[in-house]
Amino acid sequence: MIRICMIGTGYVGLVSGSCLADFGNTVRCVDIDTDRIDTLQKGGMPIFEPGLQDMVIRNIESGRLIFTTNLKESVENSDVIFVAVGTPSFPDGSTDLSYVTEASISIAQHLNGYKVIVQKSTVPVGTTRSLEKILREHAPKDAHFDMVSNPEFLREGSAVADFLRPNRVVIGVESDRARETMREVYRPLYLIETPNLMTTLETAELVKYASNAYLATKISFINEMAAICEEVGADIDDVAKGMGLDQRIGSKFLHAGIGFGGSCLPKDVASLVHLAKTKGYDPGIIEAVLEINRSLAPRAVDKVRNVLGTLSGKTIGVLGLAFKPNTDDLREAPSIRIITQLIKEGADVRVFDPVAMDAFESAVGLAVVRCKNAYDAAENCDGLLLVTEWNEFREMDLTRLHKVMRKPVFIDCRNVYKPERMKEVGFRYDSFGRGVEQGGSK
Repeated sequence: MIRICMIGTGYVGLVSGSCLADFGNTVRCVDIDTDRIDTLQKGGMPIFEPGLQDMVIRNIESGRLIFTTNLKESVENSDVIFVAVGTPSFPDGSTDLSYVTEASISIAQHLNGYKVIVQKSTVPVGTTRSLEKILREHAPKDAHFDMVSNPEFLREGSAVADFLRPNRVVIGVESDRARETMREVYRPLYLIETPNLMTTLETAELVKYASNAYLATKISFINEMAAICEEVGADIDDVAKGMGLDQRIGSKFLHAGIGFGGSCLPKDVASLVHLAKTKGYDPGIIEAVLEINRSLAPRAVDKVRNVLGTLSGKTIGVLGLAFKPNTDDLREAPSIRIITQLIKEGADVRVFDPVAMDAFESAVGLAVVRCKNAYDAAENCDGLLLVTEWNEFREMDLTRLHKVMRKPVFIDCRNVYKPERMKEVGFRYDSFGRGVEQGGSK
């Protein structure tokens, strides 16, 4: 059993700490947010993530998972200290490292005996080594510790499963003692033969950025192909299928729509661009990935406007607010850019999301009508946009939906429905990369 201190109870820290406790370790999760810690101590959840609450409650009851604001006690009574605090972006794409720096200084002040300090937050290449210098500057002269980079690859909506059965574990480590300690931390994953890469600190940091940049590239590439499909009359679904059948390419992340959002891809790609430019290299492909992604939400609004002529005085429904299904995360969500533009052009907006309604209302502050379900959101609308592909939006009663709308204009931003079916029901339907708007009547 390894004694673990997890600094930060945000998305990464909470999921990682809970799963490490489920592995049989004793985990102290530390945060300066007293309200958040109080909520977690009672088994409440500050985020929505399937399966997480049950895991948290189970491990609290077993005594393996402790939530606290006491950093000193947590550091002193740990073998391994994970840093999982926020690394937000500055406007120029660079990374704000103030939280990881503050956490490192705080850790240094309480070091006693040998510790392995693990950077779990996503940080630019070279950060872990720089933090080691900061730690040594603030730690007691006889402090003994090793630094490790251990990037996370959790997908929101399936994070618990991703941690318990990951595609791989990447560990940047440069001492034999720290290497063996990390093997013990992840021992359950070695038993199920999870691939692992032991490498340098810098390489481990770059693996995270490179992985997310590549996934973002696939998304932007297929969305650019979708735009070309609309110009030449091809079907992006079949194009993507034809590409994905090539084993060198694969089918994942080849789904056309309004692009990526969330806490990882936009931030990490922007950070990689900034890092490359500071080293004198112009990352043309990666910059284009961001530019294409930024163009997609405006295209969705264009599709509504092309049918209605003007948005001023129109009522538009939006189905889905979170950046993806199975989460309430609104960070970089396309819905926010779409709704902002709709309101700017004079539209009244009605919204519904199965999970993210409260988060949207408290964090975004846009003047919208909050609705109780998809049909309520569509009531007397001149247009409806499906923005987040929640399962309940995949099986709607289309006839009922058509009847409650003032004008049956449906913009499918995730290509959920078949154009032929929507035309049969009577919708003026448009999607991404599957031909021009068709069906229905103005």
